[in-house]
Amino acid sequence: MSRSSDVNATAWKILSRTHAYGYTRGMKKSAAKSERSRLSADDWAEAALDLVAEQGVSAVAVEPLARRLGVTKGSFYWHFPSRDALLQAALERWEAFEEQDVFGKLEAVPDPRERLRALFQMVAREFKSHVVYSALLKAPDHPAVQPVIDRVSQRRLDYLTASFRQVGLGRTDARHRARLTYAAYVGFLQLNLQLHQARMPQEEFDDYVDHLTRTLVPG
Repeated sequence: MSRSSDVNATAWKILSRTHAYGYTRGMKKSAAKSERSRLSADDWAEAALDLVAEQGVSAVAVEPLARRLGVTKGSFYWHFPSRDALLQAALERWEAFEEQDVFGKLEAVPDPRERLRALFQMVAREFKSHVVYSALLKAPDHPAVQPVIDRVSQRRLDYLTASFRQVGLGRTDARHRARLTYAAYVGFLQLNLQLHQARMPQEEFDDYVDHLTRTLVPG
């Protein structure tokens, strides 16, 4: 880091500490502008998604998020008109991650059986995504949540059905196998919620995923 960057960082810390001791109007405007420039809408959406994973949909609120991010509420309103708009952006971010980072990466796997096995392994490692989904399952009546659950579930079922068709199953069998696979996933999450379990020991979980893969992916 350059000397100039060190000086700027030090200056920001000093200004942050002296907020209660006579900011001028110009200093306040400068600080507000700095907050807006260093935090993007994606930063707010990601922080909201973290809060959904930790405490549920109802926990998403402007003030606690501002405290967590170390900024004022003005930074939030620069990017979003309301708390509901932020929640919508957070859920869309979660949805886009799955579509782009999970399904997108699998397109590079040419063999359909290996693609399914890779899907099982990849999904098994995305722990935060599961926690978010579990949190959404607790709030099915929220107007922002249900459409996202419906879209994500349908996309997953369609992808699984197409994949099982590609390995040679007939149309009906592929649809049934896709439902069975997705039911195993959702049921596992629901069982953990019901039993108040966080995470299985890693070795046990790996064995479970291997067993699931051998059982559901046609040889």
